[in-house]
Amino acid sequence: MNQTSGQDAAATGSSEATGSRPAHPRFAKPQRVAFVQSAWHRDVVAECREAFLAEIEARHIARASIDVFEVPGSFEIPLHVQLLAKTRRYTAIVAAGLVVDDEYIADTVIRALMDVQLRTEIPVFSAVLTPQQFHESAAHFEFFRKHFATKGIEVAEACANTLLSLERLRGQVAAGIV
Repeated sequence: MNQTSGQDAAATGSSEATGSRPAHPRFAKPQRVAFVQSAWHRDVVAECREAFLAEIEARHIARASIDVFEVPGSFEIPLHVQLLAKTRRYTAIVAAGLVVDDEYIADTVIRALMDVQLRTEIPVFSAVLTPQQFHESAAHFEFFRKHFATKGIEVAEACANTLLSLERLRGQVAAGIV
């Protein structure tokens, strides 16, 4: 049983005491993130970007530290991500796009993003969605807008948590602990 009083919980920022979202840890060093999105179905993919930006700010990465880039389609994302990773300017890169009913393109994009991440040691996150069925209808557009908003929150959470983990790990390596 938790013996922490409500006053103790409030002092530590517990969400139970305050009724708000839990406090997210802060970074020891500034973070800079690139967000690369495809222009194909821009209005749908933009939902991911907007949700990502809101959530990443809640996780202590300032909007001014996020650079947004746009490419024509998802197939063009990996090259852009690779060039951005090679600059060493970014601590993470996020990709967002929509690949409709083309498993070859989707697989190619995801494999290329993983390859960039492993070669450069810059974490790359994918919000490249690959629905099997997508129709040019209002109902499908609305469904995928909501789905992309959810993915934007999820990718921001993954990005922030990975950056925190890598920050700790690199600190331990530098200190000779690992």
